[in-house]
Amino acid sequence: MTLFVEYHLIQNFAPSNLNRDDTGAPKDALFGGHRRARVSSQCFKRAIRLASQEHELVAPQHRGVRTKKLLALLQAKLPGRDAQEAQGKIEAALAAAGLKLKDDGQTEYLLFLGEGEIAGLAELIEQHWDELVASPAGGEKKGKKEAKASAPDEVKKKAKALLNGGKAVDVALFGRMLADMPEVNQDAACQVAHAISTHRVEREFDYFTAVDDVGGPEETGAGMIGQVEFNSATFYRYAVVDATKLLKNLQGDQDLTLAALEAFTQAKVRAVPTGKQNTFAAHNMPAFVGVCLRHAAPLNLANAFEKPVAPGRDQALSSQSVAELAKHEALLAGVYADPRDRWAYLDLSGAWPEGRGERQANLAALASWVKEQVAVEQGR
Repeated sequence: MTLFVEYHLIQNFAPSNLNRDDTGAPKDALFGGHRRARVSSQCFKRAIRLASQEHELVAPQHRGVRTKKLLALLQAKLPGRDAQEAQGKIEAALAAAGLKLKDDGQTEYLLFLGEGEIAGLAELIEQHWDELVASPAGGEKKGKKEAKASAPDEVKKKAKALLNGGKAVDVALFGRMLADMPEVNQDAACQVAHAISTHRVEREFDYFTAVDDVGGPEETGAGMIGQVEFNSATFYRYAVVDATKLLKNLQGDQDLTLAALEAFTQAKVRAVPTGKQNTFAAHNMPAFVGVCLRHAAPLNLANAFEKPVAPGRDQALSSQSVAELAKHEALLAGVYADPRDRWAYLDLSGAWPEGRGERQANLAALASWVKEQVAVEQGR
């Protein structure tokens, strides 16, 4: 049985620049023939991971780390060992796994590893310390294939077995690709859409000046001038988790899968990108959070806003957006939905129809609802 847990959010941000392009301007996109504000899926994925850590929603041993600094992390887990000798042993162990350190001690690209995998590598190095042979100091480093071939067979076997995702929730949700080891790649259980504004948006410019605090009376004018681009928008945010795939990625651990879904629900809602927040402080929570359990196929409801919502004097853009979302969902549900599909929601806008799903009192209650319903679906 396939079960999709969908998240539909309407969220209005005050003037901000949460996610910049290469020119420093807020990202945008054309949708329905109109310019929309946009926050990339990658930006929100990181914000979700940071929110999960900040609020301690996932136990440390079930978190992932995205880094090039694997050497430093492993050295920290080998206390009492000479740093230079440890580096040689670590290089040999990583070569056994098919990874290589550059001359600066960093890996060739960002790795996304579970804390359990990193701890397992450190334990492997301790167990096989004497068998791991480092390259001679000052000597020419071996190539990746040559270094791997020279590693003890037992170490190679164990190192490969260790890289199984380590039951890291964020690795299981968002997936990973290790170019040198396709056998340890993990397909994501979660898909996150780019957030787009429900209405047309134009960029605005903040021209600013700064005064030199210790300037003398003879100094006139500003010590610095500049400009920052920004916008303000009501966003539609969408994500979907394949609960069956998540269970598989977490190695069949049902308790961890349910805890991961509860944590993701909270982190998804609490996630706010950090871009330019010291300048704008746009800490705005969603006006609407809807969760739908779907059985046939996921349904992104962004087309509710193919025709942009138009601002009016009598109703907020967020309320209008929630009403359009409900109208579009009802239209699609009549054609594509499964009779087993069901909703739960938080609504601060007052625009979501009563009776369409189970209204929840707060975010914790919504997250618990997700956990309980998925547990029933999975036969717990």
